[in-house]
Amino acid sequence: MLSVLRVHLPSDIPIVGCELTPYVLLKRPDKTPFTDDVTELNPIDGHCLRYRWYRIQSDKKVAVCSVHPTEQATLQCLGCVKAKLPVAKSYHCSPKCFSSAWQHHRGLHDRAASAVNENGNEEEEIFGRFNSTGSTTSNMSTSQSNPSLSNGTTALYPAAITRIGGETWFEVGRSKTYTPTADDIGHVLKFECVVVDVETKVPVGSPSTLLTSRVIPAPSPSPRRVISVSGMDVSGHLDMDGRTSSGATFSVLSYNILSDIYAMNEQYSYCPSWSLTWAYRRQNLLREIVGYGADIVCLQEVQSDHFEEFFAPELDRHGYQALFKRKSGEVFGGNINNIDGCATFFRRDKFAHVKKYEVEFNKAAQSLTDALVPSSQKKNALTRLVKDNISLIIVLESKFSNQGIDIPGKRQLVCVANTHVHVQQELKDVKLWQVHTLLKGLEKIAASADIPILVCGDFNAVPGSAPHALLALGKVDPLHPDLSVDPLGILRPTAKLTHQLPLVSAYSSFVRTGVGLGLEQRRKMDIATNEPLFTKCTRDFIGTHDYIFYSADTLTVESLLELLDEDSLRKDTALPSPEWSSDHIALLAEFRCKPRTRR
Repeated sequence: MLSVLRVHLPSDIPIVGCELTPYVLLKRPDKTPFTDDVTELNPIDGHCLRYRWYRIQSDKKVAVCSVHPTEQATLQCLGCVKAKLPVAKSYHCSPKCFSSAWQHHRGLHDRAASAVNENGNEEEEIFGRFNSTGSTTSNMSTSQSNPSLSNGTTALYPAAITRIGGETWFEVGRSKTYTPTADDIGHVLKFECVVVDVETKVPVGSPSTLLTSRVIPAPSPSPRRVISVSGMDVSGHLDMDGRTSSGATFSVLSYNILSDIYAMNEQYSYCPSWSLTWAYRRQNLLREIVGYGADIVCLQEVQSDHFEEFFAPELDRHGYQALFKRKSGEVFGGNINNIDGCATFFRRDKFAHVKKYEVEFNKAAQSLTDALVPSSQKKNALTRLVKDNISLIIVLESKFSNQGIDIPGKRQLVCVANTHVHVQQELKDVKLWQVHTLLKGLEKIAASADIPILVCGDFNAVPGSAPHALLALGKVDPLHPDLSVDPLGILRPTAKLTHQLPLVSAYSSFVRTGVGLGLEQRRKMDIATNEPLFTKCTRDFIGTHDYIFYSADTLTVESLLELLDEDSLRKDTALPSPEWSSDHIALLAEFRCKPRTRR
């Protein structure tokens, strides 16, 4: 007879918005184990499985710490309540927790649009719950508990409510997979799986069950502001439809989202293991990406299976069309479905797809070695150059007008390159060659059409490096130290390391702003290179690898997504963290098309 051998969850901490799918090990009548689902539509020996999820609510109300969401809260910040911040952010598990988080936490009050302008004694009253030693003068009262923590009086399946001692069990799901909601925060979930007779619907044997730990809320990072660089102090936040100004503008997001195959606990041991799971990170990343509302989204390190099963369908629901190019896979030794690549999405209501170009640097390496490298050295040359990296280039046609300044009957095209350059820092020649190869391809596209060019991605090259110089300056100084690494002679003569595209880094616009919030952003810029101080922040590295370049003869920068403070990221040691689910930060720029001259 069909029987259940074992039931467990891959992740031991349930999080709001992240699917829970228990691992159910079954045994067939012939004694062979398997894990496939057995429903009424595909019974085995006249039997199938029945699933039930319950929320166990105690009479005791529970709040969780906003900094350590696995811990129960004992303190509440009244300043959050007064400033009308989300109540979940007001809870802390101990005086030490509150004191350690105070610098970042107080920033939430300063940034809240509805915050009260506290000063003098009033501020002391609101924030003076801790004395000079950091001890608390008052614990959180029950009356201050989050109302949402004790709701759930209306169950999904009202008939299935069971009262056991001081607990109430609400039935909340009848499928193998369950996604915790806000009503579940602070409560334990129970999963029940039992074999039933298909004909009689009667359970056969005892049910197998498991209890989760308490459900925690998904940590939500503070919203990043979009700051105008075209004259005004601030443009505010992008709305969910990405409509920040006139139809002549469009926004572009570039983000290395950290592929799941690289998100290893050993490398990111400072990040809680539950927040490194893909079930958690994918929902957190999706919320962030959708929240920016960009018209064009360029993502790097997107696994093939995650693109097909998650990002493409999810972003389709938000109005995006998707294109994808995975890495070549010649070097990759794992499951081909897990190999990552570049994914570009664009709003169907703003753009139409015209053309797609795929740049495989492995193919370019083969051509290069055939032409330049002696046959005796070809194997070594290919070993050095073949690294699986790719670029995805798409040409889009805009559906927005240019406010009457466009040439009637002439299409407005935009070319967007999305790339991920090789990571090994010692292979400086390979990095520069890949960037040069990409730029030469873009030059051909630019020569064939009057078209703005955008080059986005993770270049794995810091400002001032040879790849960055080639992008930003159009050439590389023959005396640049990076050129000393060229064992194959692929960078010679150095005079060929040029391009004619008028590319400018979008974030260099912050250096040219001198007032208001723009001045604040300048402090987060490297004035020597006109680039952000960092776009990647791990325990072992902090620096800039990500860029958005644009053709300055056809586009102007209207606004930019604000940069993050290192201090705010270091409160969780580094990236990734429960708030930010990649080791990179997202970059976003809003552009306006320049008027085109008649030809």
